[in-house]
Amino acid sequence: MTNRRPKISDKHKICIICEGNEEYKYLERLKSIHVWNDIYDISLDNAKGNGNIPARYQDRYQNGSYEVVFVFCDTEKKPYEQYEDIKHKINDFHGIGNASDEIVIFGNPCTMQIISKHWTYEVIKKPAKAVNAPLIEKYTGVKGYKGRNDQIDEIMKFITADNYKDMRDRVQKMNQNDHIDGTSNFVKLLEIFETDDIQWIDAINKKIGDA
Repeated sequence: MTNRRPKISDKHKICIICEGNEEYKYLERLKSIHVWNDIYDISLDNAKGNGNIPARYQDRYQNGSYEVVFVFCDTEKKPYEQYEDIKHKINDFHGIGNASDEIVIFGNPCTMQIISKHWTYEVIKKPAKAVNAPLIEKYTGVKGYKGRNDQIDEIMKFITADNYKDMRDRVQKMNQNDHIDGTSNFVKLLEIFETDDIQWIDAINKKIGDA
């Protein structure tokens, strides 16, 4: 495997493959409000669909420009076929049965499960946007949410450094089993990006067989 450490860099370069617009714009917003440690240079890559994630991950990983490459995606609803396919292909790529456990960040059943935690403990149990539209309107005023870019942009205005702390507290209490509705391991990203202790980089690379 390629050495994960860039030869010339004053920051630690991390890439996150985002399933789609919601994931991309949400992480973009978190970057813009400066809630993460400045020692990380985080690049976001919009895969524009979960079917594109495995190939995009392999490409960005083999590029050699990043110390760690993460994936941020939905599980959707049971039986999680596409989500499991993403994990399976990442595991096969690394030749390690649980490599995906280290780098796949999920929201079950959808990323709005995480975004909504900026305002509420309410649990989202279905990925359908029409089902979740009333909850989104309740906290952001955005009506009839369908995932359009303009709607996502409007929702992002309600993500602040203050309610980031609320989200963090709520997500930290969530179950991290990706086969249970209303779960997420998003707190993993928060914990590592807030710290200036970079030992996690080598720890992840060791576990996925690239140390």
